[in-house]
Amino acid sequence: MGSSNKNESVEKLWKVYIKNRKNQKVKDALILNYLSLVKYIAGRVAIRLPSHIDINDLISSGVIGLINAVENYDPKFKTKFETYAIIRIRGAIIDELRSLDWVPRSMREKFCAVQRAYAELEQQLERPATESEVAEHLSISPQEVNEILKGERSVGFLSLDEIINVEEKGNKAIPIINSVPDTKQNSPFDNAELNERKELLAKTIERLPEQEKLVIILYYYEGLMLKEIGRVLNISESRVSQIHTKALSRLSGKLKKLMSHNRILNQLSMKT
Repeated sequence: MGSSNKNESVEKLWKVYIKNRKNQKVKDALILNYLSLVKYIAGRVAIRLPSHIDINDLISSGVIGLINAVENYDPKFKTKFETYAIIRIRGAIIDELRSLDWVPRSMREKFCAVQRAYAELEQQLERPATESEVAEHLSISPQEVNEILKGERSVGFLSLDEIINVEEKGNKAIPIINSVPDTKQNSPFDNAELNERKELLAKTIERLPEQEKLVIILYYYEGLMLKEIGRVLNISESRVSQIHTKALSRLSGKLKKLMSHNRILNQLSMKT
């Protein structure tokens, strides 16, 4: 009942604000109502950032994105405000991180090398590789491997507002979000490929070391935050973040190898 009343209240605020965008009081009320969305997105982004990045800075940038979303939202496009706002909030946070230039190219290259090392060693050893083994493989110290994992937690970031070039019909520039296919219209091939990826991901997660597997399950499947996972596993929040980064590194490297291998097999099967 309380949730229903709150939704009705928010709908009334939107109706008033759409009629008069200059109504600062109503605008502020809408922004306050969606602040929890900013905190949630900032928390999800923060898990892949170095420890020296303050989450409050991410929240501040996210609030700017939220304000922009409130000011520009038009309900006639039949898109839920939350869906529209998430893109704006995340985009504002990523833009702020880019402006800080906090991930040098050399750091990204080192992180990619660690990813490849994990994948190659685990293929050779047929078990999860340790930090020491990765360090020996790369001719660096285990401490350096640890620092690389701690220092690079944003390799997978991509802003949906980023412009890309499409070389069809005049090299047209469009935002990435406009190039995302409608997942409701999957072809049988798309569905088969998606199912294959899900199976590969499940198998790869199952082979992770126990603690890394637990962190992945608690974070992505149970929806727990870092602090909550730390309490469950009786370890610090920073340690949970480190384990999460290491697990993603293993998964990324392993899945790239598996997908590449399967793609080659599919191509060979099509030729025969």
